[in-house]
Amino acid sequence: MDNRFDLIVAIVNRGFSDLVMDAARAAGASGGTILHGRGTGVHEAERFFGVSIQPEKEVVLILTLTEERRKIMAAILEGAGLHTEGKGMAFSLPVDDVSGVVHLMKKIDKE
Repeated sequence: MDNRFDLIVAIVNRGFSDLVMDAARAAGASGGTILHGRGTGVHEAERFFGVSIQPEKEVVLILTLTEERRKIMAAILEGAGLHTEGKGMAFSLPVDDVSGVVHLMKKIDKE
């Protein structure tokens, strides 16, 4: 199967999604979608006066052409990776089919 698109998923601490998007745009991404969430991992829950606090997260979804994925992910990890205050991580998934992304389809047509 010839996948032409990938979905990059970046998860960062709340307030750091702008760093992700700035880095991704600088590497060629045209945009993304930001979702709000909260962490539930073993090291995520902290207690404050006996009340469990779950840190809020932001999830950034970026649909991109497969050949641009590595460059964008490298930029995201450099700008907002685990070694930064954003404590981010990113992964990608192949996308079988898309619709409604005219700007990406125009890039394919030019090739």
